[in-house]
Amino acid sequence: MSSSFPVKIARFLYAAILLTGNVLSAFPVVFQEVDTIPVKTVDTIPVKTSDTIPIKTIDTIPGKTEDTITVRTVSHAEELIRAERLFHGLAYPPERSVNCVECHNTRQLDTLNWNPDAVEISRSYLDKSTADLTRVLLKPAGKKMAEVHKGFQLTTEDIVLIKAYMDRLAGTGLKERKPVITNLVLLIIAFILFLITTADLILRKIFKSRKLNALILIASTITITWILVVNAIGFGRSRGYSPDQPVKFSHKVHSGQNQTDCNYCHYSARSSKTAGIPPGNVCMNCHLLVRTGTRSGVTEINKVISAYDSGTPVEWIRIYRLPDFVFFSHAQHVTAGGLTCEACHGDVKSMDRLYQETDLSMGWCIKCHDTRKVNLNNEYYKTYFSRFYNDLQAGRIDSVMAGVTGGRDCGNCHY
Repeated sequence: MSSSFPVKIARFLYAAILLTGNVLSAFPVVFQEVDTIPVKTVDTIPVKTSDTIPIKTIDTIPGKTEDTITVRTVSHAEELIRAERLFHGLAYPPERSVNCVECHNTRQLDTLNWNPDAVEISRSYLDKSTADLTRVLLKPAGKKMAEVHKGFQLTTEDIVLIKAYMDRLAGTGLKERKPVITNLVLLIIAFILFLITTADLILRKIFKSRKLNALILIASTITITWILVVNAIGFGRSRGYSPDQPVKFSHKVHSGQNQTDCNYCHYSARSSKTAGIPPGNVCMNCHLLVRTGTRSGVTEINKVISAYDSGTPVEWIRIYRLPDFVFFSHAQHVTAGGLTCEACHGDVKSMDRLYQETDLSMGWCIKCHDTRKVNLNNEYYKTYFSRFYNDLQAGRIDSVMAGVTGGRDCGNCHY
């Protein structure tokens, strides 16, 4: 090997790094962040010195009708930064600070936070006065809030600043979780290496050894192929999908702790194609009396009650959804097949925040049909698959899989 070989290696790597940097600069390279409730991290909201947040001019201090608060307009960027620090518990020493984000998150989470998020609270108090915010912070009426807010030490000026920050937060919304693009970065790097190595193989400017060229070509080709194939297979699948719901409903509490039968709420699962979303009157069968939650207080239950009283349905977000070209019947699986909810939806009784357990791929369905035994004592199978039932009773067969009763018939699912 030539003595200049290490130099050529260094030049090659240097050129690859420069080219990779130029390509990546055109992409918003982001990395996954841990979705936790920040305690000592300030989520900075950009402000302009000319921005003005109008606040009610005169507010009455709750319980002190003879005093009034003359509220000035918060307009300076420095004041808004202080307001943000107050909200994050960074303006005072720990023994006096009030860390709002410890309970009320300012960024999207993938876990269930029983407390209302900061944006939800901010929007509910957007049209209310500073006096209203003072009342709920220092003298809350709810039992849970009174317990959490006990000992709060906030001056009138502090509450004015916090209200200003909340008004701005109401317009910006929660910070979104940043996607992971590791595969995209790997794909770009592998593609660049593939191009450089191919060009070098033709021009023979850097490497004299064809073995090294072949090794890089093979490695980059495998990487590119693997990333494209895996992502193509996963295209359109949403395993792990767990959207924010309008009401923080916990299956762990209702189905697990309170042992509510799944079919009580999703009553159409036994006789219909879909399991259905429970209407408000089903919720009110319990919440006509149960008005306070042990974890969320009255906040979340009030959402259900208010929606029912106003005749407006809660806009739940559907989690499991099959493509339009696929036919699936809950009645066929629950009533005829005798499947439990856990067979497809996982251990729902342990889920606070519901998520899609399976990928709903055709391979997953076929595997289930090929390995799941059919209960032929079911009246449905006695009637429509009497030949298998008679063979089983006569001892000619010991079991029948769902695949041979139509589970592998393309027309049953893709009609």
